[in-house]
Amino acid sequence: MESTKPLHAEGQASVSEQPVWAKVIDHTRCIGCHACTTACKSENDVPLSVTRTYVKYVDVGHYPQTRRSFQVTRCNQCAHAPCVTACPTSAMYARPDGIIDFDKSICIGCKACMAACPYDAIFINPEDHSAEKCNFCAHRIDVGLEPACVVVCPTEAILVGDMTDPLSKVNQIVNRDAVTVRRPEKETHPKLFYKGADQVTLDPLAARRPAGGLFMWSEQGDVPDQVPSGHPGLWNSSAAAVLSYDVIHRAPWDWRVSFYTWTKSVSAGAYLVPLIMVLTGVLSWTSPIWTLGAPVVGLIFLALTGVLLIWDLEHPERFYMILTRPQWRSWLVRGGVIIGAYGFVLVIHLGAVWIGSEEVARRLAWVGAPLAVMTAVYTAYLFAQATARDLWQSSLLPPHLSIQAILAGAGVLSLAAGFWDTGLAEDLVTWFVAGTAGHLLLVAGEVTLPHGTAHARLAVWEMTHGRFSRWFWGGLALSAIGLFSPWLGAVGVSLGLVGLAAFEHAYVQAGQAVPLA
Repeated sequence: MESTKPLHAEGQASVSEQPVWAKVIDHTRCIGCHACTTACKSENDVPLSVTRTYVKYVDVGHYPQTRRSFQVTRCNQCAHAPCVTACPTSAMYARPDGIIDFDKSICIGCKACMAACPYDAIFINPEDHSAEKCNFCAHRIDVGLEPACVVVCPTEAILVGDMTDPLSKVNQIVNRDAVTVRRPEKETHPKLFYKGADQVTLDPLAARRPAGGLFMWSEQGDVPDQVPSGHPGLWNSSAAAVLSYDVIHRAPWDWRVSFYTWTKSVSAGAYLVPLIMVLTGVLSWTSPIWTLGAPVVGLIFLALTGVLLIWDLEHPERFYMILTRPQWRSWLVRGGVIIGAYGFVLVIHLGAVWIGSEEVARRLAWVGAPLAVMTAVYTAYLFAQATARDLWQSSLLPPHLSIQAILAGAGVLSLAAGFWDTGLAEDLVTWFVAGTAGHLLLVAGEVTLPHGTAHARLAVWEMTHGRFSRWFWGGLALSAIGLFSPWLGAVGVSLGLVGLAAFEHAYVQAGQAVPLA
């Protein structure tokens, strides 16, 4: 499969020594034949069940006044690519010519790029477990050939060209004709332009799911971590738009990431709550809850956090690359450093107490306290880097995670207080109840306050009324029972802690439940 002409044939030569490649999809010409999908699979050896490019079908209108709209869907080669920023090892990187490419040899399979992509264009290859996507057939462009999809398109609906060359067709179309991009509000500045595209295809929520979930040739059935295509309700579209063909997409992060947010909260809170009690005069610097309870519980749950994070990787054996070749803009890297430093402080604290140097543990608190706070809240910034997930772009998330740490740390310490000082269990329960009350108030705020985008509103609906409503309402009910822990004792605390874990699962999964393509 070779191009019959070099890429610069139209303009003879680029006006710039360094080209900037872009694509135009002309939907006035697209016939929905899937030739681009097939050529891409063949050229790039893409396995079954995943695609770098595909054609989405949307049917519009009522019989007999109906029409079918197509959308060729793939990576948008963003000038400000969130996947590049989120990748902890630079496995996703921007080439000088504007192509966003990937290096599978250093991909750890963290799926941060998938969470960040507003276009749902990245997937995990089921054969090599690394992230990949459309890269404009960079290996062909580098030798002067057009991408495979461009070559096979029977109607010349797909064009690739150099935006620095005023004579290229792509440059001329972009600067002359009415073109649009997907999700411009994300400010990624895509280099994939659509001509004549219907809004019902560009907006993944403009078309509703067909009744029964039947999508033309296949049933989009029970697939683990599936993100159903289209809008679940009838209220979203006045154009009678119905999705008739799409491919399966999966949520990047499963229950392990949900549970990690809980274990991390316990670890951070187990240090912060005793420290606050010491600083307020409730405990002394020599109290066992501070000298032993804080570092022991903190380390146990920090270790569980690390296990969950590594377990969630598609390449857990490459976890060390986060530290050996870090990409410092990624909050996965920053979070790894924070967790590592916090764990080191806990180990030194415990070691100092072991040899009878409580003064060392006291002085360490000046370092341990900010590290514990950062351990609690850094996930808010990690989630904020997942720019595709509008639910997570909340200014309430950092304070909410801080309060959750107080709740979780105080709760677990109150259950474990018998190992050190039974008499302090009551004080710890008081902190647990206060944290629970703050948690419930912030949940009410996150759910009821206005949400600026349709994606955020649908995520809230999925959390409160949709697929994750049982986890959400069950979690809140158990947390409400936790408010009565002064009378229910360990049972109330235990139920409250389970309620927090259930809410975290609903929140993390609902944020990923909105279709993006």
